[in-house]
Amino acid sequence: MLRSDTFSGKTFYITGAGTGLGQRFATRAAELGATVAVAGRRESLLQETADLITRAGGRALVCKVDIRRADEVQASVDSVVAQTGRIDVLINNAAGNFVARAEDISPNGWNAVINVVLNGTAYCTLAAGRHMLEQGSGKVLSISAAYAWYGGPGTAHSAAAKAGVIAMSQSLAVEWGPRNVQVNCLCPGFVDTEQSRTALWPTTEGQQRILSSVPAGRFGTIDETVEAGLFMCSPMANYINGEVLVIDGAQWLNKGVFVLPEAGQRYQKV
Repeated sequence: MLRSDTFSGKTFYITGAGTGLGQRFATRAAELGATVAVAGRRESLLQETADLITRAGGRALVCKVDIRRADEVQASVDSVVAQTGRIDVLINNAAGNFVARAEDISPNGWNAVINVVLNGTAYCTLAAGRHMLEQGSGKVLSISAAYAWYGGPGTAHSAAAKAGVIAMSQSLAVEWGPRNVQVNCLCPGFVDTEQSRTALWPTTEGQQRILSSVPAGRFGTIDETVEAGLFMCSPMANYINGEVLVIDGAQWLNKGVFVLPEAGQRYQKV
């Protein structure tokens, strides 16, 4: 359990902070003392997150930004530093994905995922990293996925992007580590969120099929995922660098067999 003042005086920049995991990263970081810049494209959702933070007595900045545009990202990060004086933690949580057979992925579909997951993460990391290097400290945490290294049908575009994020993070860990900037990845498994229930297991049968592949026998929770991620961003993790922390109940070690669906159906794990 992190202390209530763990991030006192620190500034966070969190992408995809309008909903789900990103929103909870933001509200929890604020509970632990951080000023939080909530970033994303949908300003109304970002404002909801900011309102949750301010009503609880915290400080939040709303940053409407398209992370696919390097110029917007740099301007947004620079603005946060101008307002708060620093940037201590970047959490690359924004994602874009869809499940499809590789032969059915169009160039536009491929680029849609790569531009958000890989390019957007790179733009944010480099923009924030420049300030971290200048101030002599900082942490970057990027959300990844286990299929980045074990693969799986339906995820060629996303796996390529996530693998690129891991490779970039480990390269930067070596390059920036001597200047006191740590760069890591967090790899959640299936987390029980409203979005997941709708998109990944809309039926009881689908839910049980996924659960059968998780040795822990349950889905992860938002809070245990966020607590693990924020530990990676805390001073207690100063000696952790270039790591990919997997929190999935050992599901990736028991990945089972993927079955290719008929056209228009989801990939399922059995």
